[in-house]
Formats: sequence, structure tokens, C-alpha cells
Amino acid sequence: MINLGDIEQAAERLQGKIRQTPVIRADQLKSGLGRDLEVTLKLELLQVTGSFKARGATNKLLNTDAGSLARGIVAASGGNHGLATARAGFISGVPTVIYLPDNASPAKIAKLQEWGARTEIVGSVWHEANAAALAHVEKTGAAYFHPFADPHVVAGQGTVALEILEQIEAIDTVLIAMGGGGLISGMATALKALKPEIRVIGIEATGCPVLLKALEAGENRGLDKVTTSVATMACAKTEDSIFEIVRDRVDDIVLVDDDEMLQAAKWLWFEMGLAADLSGAAALAALRQNRIALSPGERVCAIVCGAGPEPIIL
Repeated sequence: MINLGDIEQAAERLQGKIRQTPVIRADQLKSGLGRDLEVTLKLELLQVTGSFKARGATNKLLNTDAGSLARGIVAASGGNHGLATARAGFISGVPTVIYLPDNASPAKIAKLQEWGARTEIVGSVWHEANAAALAHVEKTGAAYFHPFADPHVVAGQGTVALEILEQIEAIDTVLIAMGGGGLISGMATALKALKPEIRVIGIEATGCPVLLKALEAGENRGLDKVTTSVATMACAKTEDSIFEIVRDRVDDIVLVDDDEMLQAAKWLWFEMGLAADLSGAAALAALRQNRIALSPGERVCAIVCGAGPEPIIL
């Protein structure tokens, strides 16, 4: 699907168009993470529009011809990809329509509309909203921005890995939340090409273990039912290309439930003043619940992948 060169080209293309987000140590804590670990957070919640998704959507925009853009942009999203795509539409000055499931965050829907996107609520999970988005594309010829299976999107997300390798002197393990798998696919491609000894661990919602179950089955099977309330992590089936990357380059997948992510988001807000959405807190939830086998002194980078008001209002 993509290689390191695609990600490096995306990084060059994105210079000046997105932010290089900071990293900070998770230290000076009132309630620690329970083990003698060196934990660094990559703050993608400080990315433009509030998540790493701006990388992929902007890279897709820069690789889309003007004729397609003239007919508008369409995407289906749990929220964060929609915001990134709405920004792409704003930048290019074309109408943008975002299809969302009915569990999408009201705050993110309102923010989408403030970016000038038209929002359409269809179904209860991402793939139902996506079917409506694809029907819209078929009818209008608009440019379709897939949230996780487009090579330009995945290459853009992979630039997170290039940054952390520049910013952090030594890393043993990287923790990455998973929905459809675009972020972990891009990051794992870069990390395994440049530092193959680094462990890449994915975190899925207990109510949507789509890639874990597919790996256990040995093939890209979808789920019959999705029960997580975290819209950004609710994908009933990924694409074959993503499944293959995860199978070949991701070392392990662990699960956290919705309440564990909420408590981790509240922990991030209390301890570090970071307002993460629930997917953004998934990596910290896995750490706090001891879901990952880690050695004393292990150097861990956790991706805080998205912003949201949950720790403040819930």
C-alpha cells in the first residue's frame, strides 16, 4: 500500500501546512502509572483541528486534482477525520459534506459546521455512514476522502512516527489507538523501516475489536456487532490493505473499554491539563489498566491522538 518513501514525501509536502506537535514526559504526577516506566506523550490533540487526522486529509488534498475538488469533497467519519476533511474543504474553497453515525460527538458535529461543512447523520456505526457517503460520491462525482484506507491518508498519518523518532532519543514501545487502522498502519510502516526493534502496540475498544478478531481469524473479517460508544474507534470492518499492514508490522493489540478510556481522559485532564477525547486517551487507558507487558524502565511513547471535551464535561 505505502512505503517509507511515501511517508517521507508526505512529510515534505506537509511542511508549513500542519503542526509539528510536541512531546512531553508524563512525570510529576499525583497518581502515577504504577510501574517504573519512562512515558512520553506525543500530543496530536494539539494538531490543527484537534487530531492527527489533519495530516492524512491534508496530504490527500494536496494529491487530489482540481477537477475532482471542483465537485466538492465527501467523507464519512466518527468526528476527527471529518474535522480534518472539513478543514481541507475550507482551504480549497469547495463545499464539503461529512456523513456521521448517530453516536458522533455533538461538540464535533457543531465544530464541523463551524468549519463550513454540511453534516449528515446516517446509521449507528461508521460503515453505515460510509455507505451513504459513497452513494453521494457516485451521484455527484465529488472527491472522496477515505478516513483510513487511502494511501495518501495513511502516508500522512505515518508522519507522526517520523516526528517522534526525531523528538525522542530512545523508544522501546509505541502505543497507538485504533479505529479503522490508518494511523497505526502509517506509523508502523515508518517505525519498522527505520527502527524495527521498536514494539508497535495497537489499542482497540472492547466493543469494536475489529483488527484483533481479524488477526485471530487469519483473514479480514468484519464484526457482526459494534457496541462501543466511541465513534472514532467504531469500525465494523477495515480494508484488506490495512489488515495486511497490521498483520505484518504491528506486534500486538490490546483492548480497553469505554469507561476505562473515560477515566484515562479524566486522568489526563487532572494530571496534565490535556483535554483528550476518548480515543486520544486509549493508550493511557491501556497503560493504567496494565494491559501491556512492560519491563521496568521501558521507554514508552503513547500517542494522544485526539482532543475533546469529555474529561471536562463528563
